Amino acid sequence: MVIPAAGVGRRFGGNTPKQYLELAGAMVIDQVLGQFVEHDAISGCVVALSADDGYWPDSRYAQHPRVQRAPGGRERCHSVANALAALTPLADDTDWVLVHDAARPCLRRQDLDALLEVLRDEPVGALLAVPVHDTVKRSRDGRHVEGTVPRAALWRAYTPQAFRLGLLRDALREADRRQQAVTDDASAVELLGLQPRLVEGHGDNIKITRPEDLPLARFFLEQQGRPCG
Repeated sequence: MVIPAAGVGRRFGGNTPKQYLELAGAMVIDQVLGQFVEHDAISGCVVALSADDGYWPDSRYAQHPRVQRAPGGRERCHSVANALAALTPLADDTDWVLVHDAARPCLRRQDLDALLEVLRDEPVGALLAVPVHDTVKRSRDGRHVEGTVPRAALWRAYTPQAFRLGLLRDALREADRRQQAVTDDASAVELLGLQPRLVEGHGDNIKITRPEDLPLARFFLEQQGRPCG
């Protein structure tokens, strides 16, 4: 399990990175890690953190035996690559690795289990996703509508995303070689000409990006009946 957590949350604002904000009695990152550390099918977690991260020692999982730290990178993809490097001596290239956003605390256990079940007979990999239901507009100048994008084939990519350790490591290396910016792991795998499997999840698996997302995440955790504090 890989959790890239080196971001500073520029869009969120404030002095505290969003993964360390309080959410329903715990830090956001602790709400995230609890889903995986306590899962029988997951061997352990690698959290990629910036070198000057002073918040991590306050995490309830900072000293957990199934959680280890890896150096964060300039972008998310570099943090994931560093975490995979930390995993390489401990795992086989054919082992499945899940990658999940540190600011996505509302993952449902049933969605995680559905993703893991798909991996039993999936040759490439898979990711949680949700079909796009809104009408999507395209704009080049950010002010005027240039056209409407057909939404029938569009999905919103969520996490976790799961790929074999060796495949994902090679995909991220290839993306870096091409100087291709990838914002999720599936994008890197797609550059190799492969087609990851879509696993439909729930729309409440939101990523905390803006201040208004935090109370919404709190509401979703309450609705899910998740233990807090």
